[in-house]
Amino acid sequence: MVRPLFKSALLASSSIGTVFAFSTIVSATAGEVSTFDGELSGFEYAYPVERFEFESQGQEMQMAYLDVAPEESSANGRTMVLMHGKNFCAGTWEATIEALVDAGYRVIAPDQIGFCKSTKPERYQFSFHQLAANTHALLDALRVENVTVMGHSMGGMLATRFALMYPEATEQLVMVNPIGLEDWKAMGVPYQSIDDGYQSELETTAEGIREYQRSTYYADTWEPEYDRWVEMLAGMYAGEDGERVAWNQALTSDMVFTQPVVHEFGELEVPTLLLIGEQDNTAIGKGRASQDVQATLGHYDVLGEQARDAIPDATLVEFPELGHSPQIQAPARFHEALLEGLNQQ
Repeated sequence: MVRPLFKSALLASSSIGTVFAFSTIVSATAGEVSTFDGELSGFEYAYPVERFEFESQGQEMQMAYLDVAPEESSANGRTMVLMHGKNFCAGTWEATIEALVDAGYRVIAPDQIGFCKSTKPERYQFSFHQLAANTHALLDALRVENVTVMGHSMGGMLATRFALMYPEATEQLVMVNPIGLEDWKAMGVPYQSIDDGYQSELETTAEGIREYQRSTYYADTWEPEYDRWVEMLAGMYAGEDGERVAWNQALTSDMVFTQPVVHEFGELEVPTLLLIGEQDNTAIGKGRASQDVQATLGHYDVLGEQARDAIPDATLVEFPELGHSPQIQAPARFHEALLEGLNQQ
């Protein structure tokens, strides 16, 4: 039964929620962050936002996306599709978009349904298959036939699914600290219901977001520019559509936990580049597991090598001192490695 939603927000202060270790709601204490509606109005991306309108599961949807072209004189004829993580948006890719466009790539970066500036449906059967199909429909509308797909965090799972579904349209797959390099449920993490996950979403604080990002995204470092991404996340949940945002986060958390792609790595037919910050320790639902199970989870220094060995044509680049978001933490170094890996194809 669907929980009745979108009454008064329950924005109590607490530690980071357990449904998805980095889910985001800000408490409603005055002056902590700006507030945004459910489509992140008022939070500006570095590039113009366009809208793709389509029907999915009997509902009218709009997918926000960025489409940034290089100068004609420098264009290399290749298109990159960037797939954001669960606590990220198309706008979070801004430095990577700049680096790719300067190198001659056309870059398309959508906000997936349920996230950021795109539709937050009240009811939707979220799956990586569905999100991949939505993205493919966007590319069809733009008349783009061949792409390199790059996914970060949850986007790595989505990019993998896209490459498995549309190998003929995928020139190359790039994964940046993807989650889903291990099957948490199979390793002993207990399942959490969507209703319980929704309540956990409502209990997460802005400070919890910041502290989680400090320890996991940036390997216990912090720079002032990171606060912008905390504001982006927390502001949606503090706004007028906060409950709808939280509900979509609970639904997508369930998708991530119950739809592992790691078991299909051997079926990938495209060249794959893995870019891994080894200080990352992300593992969905880790806090619900026993201490013995927790000790086995999120070891990216090992997981990156395991993924490379499982994928038929994979190259691994490791960043020993970086965390979950190497493209933000060390952009110059990351983009140098990215462009070198892309140029090998």
